[in-house]
Amino acid sequence: MSNPTHTARLEFRALLKEHGLRATAPRLAVMMALNNANRPLTHDAVVASLPAGAHDKASIWRVLSDLTTVGILRRMDLGDRIWRYEFVDENQTAEDSHPHFLCEACGVVSCLPALKVTTLDGGLPKELSNATFQIRIAGTCQMCIAS
Repeated sequence: MSNPTHTARLEFRALLKEHGLRATAPRLAVMMALNNANRPLTHDAVVASLPAGAHDKASIWRVLSDLTTVGILRRMDLGDRIWRYEFVDENQTAEDSHPHFLCEACGVVSCLPALKVTTLDGGLPKELSNATFQIRIAGTCQMCIAS
């Protein structure tokens, strides 16, 4: 039986190597934190998910910046002036980029299922064929409504 954490670490090591980066402990820790969260995280949320004192905040900023620069991560601002990071899905096209739900009460961001982006006639203007979409849907999450 394979260990999912071990498998993820091996995949992340290969991904880092593919992008010309060394598989350092801070890089692997950040990637594991984002993988385990399964949603976009802020710098502070990444730091909070790591063992206390394991990595300093400045190192995590550099890791997030490096991983974004090489295209492993995407950095986004969903209109609240807070940067969040998530893995880039190289298999996604502009037409099926996934939207995000931002809870305006607690600030948690959730990934929503991919949407098909087309015009009313079913096409996509050629100007948007290589565009990056950041669709944000805002409201109050179920946890905040319940409390």
